[in-house]
Amino acid sequence: MTAYEPPHGPGTEAYDAVVLAGGAARRLGGADKPGVRVGGRALLDRVLAACAGARTTVVVADPRPTARPVLWAREEPPGGGPLAALDAGLRRTTAPYVVVLSADLPFLAEETVRRLLDSLRGSAVAPQGAAPDVVEGTGGTAPPTGAPGGSLPAPAPADGVLVTDPGGRDQPLVAAYRADALRRELARLGAEYGGTAGLPLRRLVGALRLTRITDPVASFDCDTWDDIAAARARIREHGHVLDEWISAVKDELGIDLDVDTRELLDLARDAAHNVARPAAPLTTFLVGYAAAKAGGGPEAVAEAARKATALALGWADETEAAASDATPGSSDAKPGSPATGSGAPHSAPDAG
Repeated sequence: MTAYEPPHGPGTEAYDAVVLAGGAARRLGGADKPGVRVGGRALLDRVLAACAGARTTVVVADPRPTARPVLWAREEPPGGGPLAALDAGLRRTTAPYVVVLSADLPFLAEETVRRLLDSLRGSAVAPQGAAPDVVEGTGGTAPPTGAPGGSLPAPAPADGVLVTDPGGRDQPLVAAYRADALRRELARLGAEYGGTAGLPLRRLVGALRLTRITDPVASFDCDTWDDIAAARARIREHGHVLDEWISAVKDELGIDLDVDTRELLDLARDAAHNVARPAAPLTTFLVGYAAAKAGGGPEAVAEAARKATALALGWADETEAAASDATPGSSDAKPGSPATGSGAPHSAPDAG
């Protein structure tokens, strides 16, 4: 498949995404973890939806069907570990920023990806060794050693921003990085160790200037079947189930359309209440069909829904008027209607 390339506005710096999806999943008994479904959607597809704004998305794993077009890469040798996988994925990216994700994050959302990127673009960290020294016995601080005139060196841009989990642990596979910093450190490690295969990810992360954000929901990953069960249970909670269901249906049908679901629910309610209960699903189906014929898009759906809602409300007005006409003694009864008896056939008087 080709890379997905969403539009970017003026001044918006593009980003790429690298998703690591080739692990052995030993704690799941070797199951195909990226393909495990949570809320009706594969874990990998859920992560791909969260980074849908990426100019290019590279998945490091053997190719498989996905809800979004992606590029595929494979570490050398296969199974060489997350650092080698990141190296392989990064080679297929060109954007100045790279979001690096694992494929087992059921609750990762686009909002978290945006937070990571916004934090990275605006971040700065003090250079190593620039922290002020405590002056013993004074409670004050002295200028850092080597700082001319006692001034602090200017903060340097951070190399990356990562999410921490509820326990405060860093999650380097829920993070955004400057691509040039990753390439620099990967090249250094490759030269020092003769390649990146088998090296732990901490060797890379430990050499980078990092800042952090907290997101306990986005950092939840699925390492065990208990984690999978917990994720599935949460998705079926009342506050989440509708959005999850709509997302699952859109993935299954291969459509990417954001519409006002409240408007459609209001339409279904009006059709059910003012016409008949079966009218609700049939009407919403017809609205979708009409919107597709009109070229699709949220505006087409909204216009078709508006017309159908007006029709359902008009139907209700007619029903109320008909009921009023049929009520004996009603002041709204019209001459000649069955309620007045006027114009109705009269029986002939008795002859005798």
